[in-house]
Amino acid sequence: MNLQYIGLKEINGPLIFLDNVKGIGFEEMVEIRLDDGRIRHGRVVEIQGDLAAILVFEGTRDLSLNNTVIKFKGRPMEIGLSKNVLGRVFNGIGTPIDGLGPVYVDEYFDINGQPLNPVSRVYPKNYINTGISSIDGLTTLIRGQKLPIFSGSGMPHNDLAVQIVKQARLTGKDATNFGIIFAAMGVTNDVANYFRRSFEEAGVLDNVVMFLNLSNDPIIERLLTPRCALSAAEYLAYKHDMHILVVMTDLTAYCEALREFSSSKGEIPGRKGYPGYLYSDLASLLERAGIVKNAKGSVTQIPILSMPNDDITHPIPDLTGYITEGQIVLDRDLHQKGIYPPIGVLPSLSRLMKDGIGAGYTRSDHQPLMNQLFASYARVMDARSLASVIGEDELSPVDKNYIEFGKLFEKHFISQGYINRDINETLDLGWKLLSIFSKEELDRTDEKILDEFYDHQQAVIEFDLEHNLLKN
Repeated sequence: MNLQYIGLKEINGPLIFLDNVKGIGFEEMVEIRLDDGRIRHGRVVEIQGDLAAILVFEGTRDLSLNNTVIKFKGRPMEIGLSKNVLGRVFNGIGTPIDGLGPVYVDEYFDINGQPLNPVSRVYPKNYINTGISSIDGLTTLIRGQKLPIFSGSGMPHNDLAVQIVKQARLTGKDATNFGIIFAAMGVTNDVANYFRRSFEEAGVLDNVVMFLNLSNDPIIERLLTPRCALSAAEYLAYKHDMHILVVMTDLTAYCEALREFSSSKGEIPGRKGYPGYLYSDLASLLERAGIVKNAKGSVTQIPILSMPNDDITHPIPDLTGYITEGQIVLDRDLHQKGIYPPIGVLPSLSRLMKDGIGAGYTRSDHQPLMNQLFASYARVMDARSLASVIGEDELSPVDKNYIEFGKLFEKHFISQGYINRDINETLDLGWKLLSIFSKEELDRTDEKILDEFYDHQQAVIEFDLEHNLLKN
């Protein structure tokens, strides 16, 4: 039943309030008719007794307290979807902005998603190849996983997002049934154009669905953008059996909009002014990743967030870390050295990778190689800390060797620029770098694997050659 009311009780920022309202539902869509006949849209965001708060999408300017007509639609916000959304560009609420006309709609989806029985979830296995060694080799992205990227102001997370979208792929029989949903929240026009231009020039836009929310768009759009994107992902995954990777940037802009929205409603703030329900709100987005029993498709998420003041204990990265299965952390020191992508190896981890790598997925030597690289790079950090106290000349020959390994590892393995490496190239490069050590130093790997991949003589030749080049 559609209900219609005339007049408002109060206007406060982007919110309007009605009293004596009955028979409406939370998150119900609203049509707002102004004095001059113009139509705006809104959404019920709070109900207290017979008082309802409505968030107006287009803003509350020119609204009249006396003559505004409010019509309740009797349904939540829905987005029209079909497989034709692939290759299209939408604004934050799912309206096409690419000049190609409306999308032919097969089905309307509630943007809040469908209830998912936790028992029906399937444990994620198999991996998605991003072409980036420090991700594929050390923090492997598993299908159905949610693996955030923690960045900071001025860090190249936008470049990394573009590179992942351009290079990500599946292997085996599912290689052709792969798609990407890209959602940008609160970005400037030049950044939005950079994303769009990069995908077009790389020839991947036909397999990407873009949702672009600009910084000058209403905050309600910012709150709806990830929900529209995830609804499109779920539709393609569970209706068309596709494996979908969702890349969302920047989750911090979403949380800032949520804080502004909460303040407008007069809610009591929590940590750093964010609402007390920030955790559950983020969970309502991030938990929409996964694999469902009897479904052939999957939804994988890479949400990107910029940590204010590089503070990993800030509420946004802190709460995100509780919900997700690991994190990829960008390191400012590596960035200042000119290393790209500046992925910090030691604070990064993927909690699900152990069951999605190895024989049958990547290669049988992947797990021991990863363990050895982590252990060796941790020794590099210890040697550097010691060198900062006593000087590098006073280090033992073993520690000096670790210092050299650290330089080579950062230069060749972490810093790869925009090169697309497959998993075999990544693993072979890891063994080549480890082979500069004596076998006794590689104590995280068994003899059988070392016999197959260890080649100290070749590594020393290349190591000395590089030094000669550096000296010249």
